Amino acid sequence: MTDLGDLDDPYHGVHPAVPQAGYERLTWQKPDPRCDRVRVRDHTCECQHIVYELCQAGGLHFIRRLYRSDCVVEHQSDWLRAPEAERLWLRILLGQAR
Repeated sequence: MTDLGDLDDPYHGVHPAVPQAGYERLTWQKPDPRCDRVRVRDHTCECQHIVYELCQAGGLHFIRRLYRSDCVVEHQSDWLRAPEAERLWLRILLGQAR
């Protein structure tokens, strides 16, 4: 940071990389309300039309995908153990899975 004026700049979150050649196509499912509370552990930038969230609930993790246009359409990945979900999250961010 070189200037205090930089503090006024809006923060943009992480933008996932464009899908790479040969990326894995994930099977996205309709939301399953398995728990009353879901914690969002990480998310991609809100300025995009598709926002991904790494979520935790009931001792498991999953990825939530939100399409934003005229309305919000939500999908989610399989519910996974934490290490598997974090690997999937990284692959989505790197453009290796969608």
